[in-house]
Amino acid sequence: MEFNDERSEVSAGADGVVPTATRGARSLDDCDGQSGRAVLSSDPIAVDLSTAEQAKPGPLLRLVQRQEVAFAAVGGFNTAVGIGLTVVWLAVLGDNVPPSVAVAAAYAVSIVIAFVLHRTLVFRVRGHLLRDFLRFVAVNSGGLLLNMALLELAVSVWHFPDKPAAVVVMGLVAIASYFGHRHISFRRRPQVEADHAVG
Repeated sequence: MEFNDERSEVSAGADGVVPTATRGARSLDDCDGQSGRAVLSSDPIAVDLSTAEQAKPGPLLRLVQRQEVAFAAVGGFNTAVGIGLTVVWLAVLGDNVPPSVAVAAAYAVSIVIAFVLHRTLVFRVRGHLLRDFLRFVAVNSGGLLLNMALLELAVSVWHFPDKPAAVVVMGLVAIASYFGHRHISFRRRPQVEADHAVG
């Protein structure tokens, strides 16, 4: 057994027990992924998600390295899916049904796909499935209303050209949606708060 000022470790013996005790390490997520040893962290905000609710980075985040880029990639894919679904619904429903029904049907399907992709590929959270979905729909609907309001304001009140205004507004709403989903849809309480609530 070996002691120092920062950590104490007990190496695996014949009995196969491998305890690792480290001051400052609050969970198994504080462990080094290669050695399995706990990594010291004096910052109480360093681990802000509980181990039960935070998943390790998936293939998309490992590829692009940044959550914002992953969010944009999933958003672009979902936009394409929404367009495709709208075209399919228009063809399936035919001329006897208003086009708005096809749009609504496409939205109903695409929002579920978007939720699953954002939850599993971008924000990587676990638990609270129904709560996350309801918040996701609320943020998404808020983004749609914000898009409509800002575009109307830009074109009707400020007299900007409609097409450039639509592009700028959609970009701004996409940025707002990222923060909305990050801090509302998939928000998790900091581990420190959770510990205090238990104690």
